[in-house]
Amino acid sequence: MTYAFYTAVLAAAVGGYAPVALTRRLTGGVPLNLRERLGRGRHDRPPRPCGWIHAVSVGEAITATPLVEALRRTWPALPLVMSTVTETGARVVRERFAGLARHRYFPLDFPGAVRRAIASIEPAFFVCMETELWPNLLRSLAARGVPTMIANGRISDRSFSRYRFVRGAMRRVLADVTVFAMQSDEDARRVIALGAPPERVVVAGNLKHEPLPDPAGAADLWRRLLGLSPGQSVWIAGSTHRGEDEAVLQAHRRAQGERPGIVLVLAPRHPERVGEVMALVTRSGFTVVRRSELPVRSRGSVPIIVLDTVGELAQLYSIGDVVFVGGSLVPLGGHNVLEPALRGKPVLFGPHTSNFREAAAILITGGGGQVVHDAGELAAELCRLLGDPTARARLGAAAREAAASRHGAARVTLDLVAQYLYPEPAAST
Repeated sequence: MTYAFYTAVLAAAVGGYAPVALTRRLTGGVPLNLRERLGRGRHDRPPRPCGWIHAVSVGEAITATPLVEALRRTWPALPLVMSTVTETGARVVRERFAGLARHRYFPLDFPGAVRRAIASIEPAFFVCMETELWPNLLRSLAARGVPTMIANGRISDRSFSRYRFVRGAMRRVLADVTVFAMQSDEDARRVIALGAPPERVVVAGNLKHEPLPDPAGAADLWRRLLGLSPGQSVWIAGSTHRGEDEAVLQAHRRAQGERPGIVLVLAPRHPERVGEVMALVTRSGFTVVRRSELPVRSRGSVPIIVLDTVGELAQLYSIGDVVFVGGSLVPLGGHNVLEPALRGKPVLFGPHTSNFREAAAILITGGGGQVVHDAGELAAELCRLLGDPTARARLGAAAREAAASRHGAARVTLDLVAQYLYPEPAAST
């Protein structure tokens, strides 16, 4: 595969998606950010070459938090730019990293667009969260002598099977990456099999294992904001997808029969599904309110609260008696099971956890996580834990201990930045 052929395929894909993007813009108000995606955004140039961190959306941006904070502590004079693809990711960056990093939208991977973006940002180095491989960008960065890192790298089963068909082309793309900080031994093996030079591949661990302390009193604040009375039971279904919400509502109906007054916080993975989920809850006979309407519209306790805000789910886990993490009852690979575990919550998830295989195994082995295969098992396990505070506390403590045993990825990743990307004298930490 030549770069010209890749660029032509990308152009066809962008052209095919253009009507969808335009429709979303006209009907849903979703911004196109076209000037910036073409590298023509108007931004003040940084006073000196900066560190560029790319996180495609909300999850990757949150995962990057310990790394961004460590970069700021280590090189306080180094300007940081953080790019995202999605509007929700941009919102998280602007809110969470205000004063730490400036936001840019990631350019489309056309040669002209990436050259203009690079010239505007003037990166001293580039860090890409997870494993987004953009051939033209990486090639342009390499041509300018800008070192690059894949941080918190992982290669899913699905991606690995696809990349193997273009292994020869992948070898050329991977050659432009300075260092790979992979999550696990299996991820390292896979990227080497695809053509990464073994001497550039390091198993750094998973940044999602790093503790992100909540503000003092956050749990009490959230309980008041959601209108929960002292001692009132609440469980959380986070990052759910179509096909899982029904199972969650079935489980909640059974839990209500055993524990009247229990509240469910239901958080769809994609914000654009909030209206669909609200309608489903209403058809199922429950009273429901959006999180953004609280506490103004609160009229006492509401059985189900749908989370329609971005970047709050991780902190909300702190108020849950039990947490279910979605994307796992349907074959989508699962989502971050460690966020509730780090907050000492018993974690339930389905059998489809290929995207978080190691994290799920850690919780299962440590006794802090439980696999449920369908609505019936979810309901049974939920009710069992709600009715047994001792077991709930034991599983929560085991979950926290299991997650804490894998800390250290941020330190390793920062050391790799200092060694390969930015060998400048660091400030004392």
